[in-house]
Amino acid sequence: VQLQASGGGLVQAGGSLRLSCASSERMFSTYAKGWFRQAPGKEREFVAAINWSGDTTYYADSVKGRFTISRDNAKNTVSLQMVSLKPEDTAVYYCAASSSGHYRDGFYYGMDYWGKGTQVTVSS
Repeated sequence: VQLQASGGGLVQAGGSLRLSCASSERMFSTYAKGWFRQAPGKEREFVAAINWSGDTTYYADSVKGRFTISRDNAKNTVSLQMVSLKPEDTAVYYCAASSSGHYRDGFYYGMDYWGKGTQVTVSS
């Protein structure tokens, strides 16, 4: 079972990046998917999530209006388009998949599978 995130890199503040997460298992097309991030010395935090059909999305307040999550079930991928990046967005970003999770109080709970992270660094 694999989730592979890619697309991270170094960008200046105000710039954009697009993260992608590919999964090798077809079952993930029926899973909710999400993005989380972890900065050095901080706990992992929720960024965005999308339900299996793609018609419901959730975002952390800190990224609303700047990040957009989307998915392509035919390709078994989920993406995170990030614009207007800020230095505080610097973190390792992880994609995850959930068969029965839920969103509550600004966090998406119940991720079953996690991918290896991809580093996003935003310079000021």
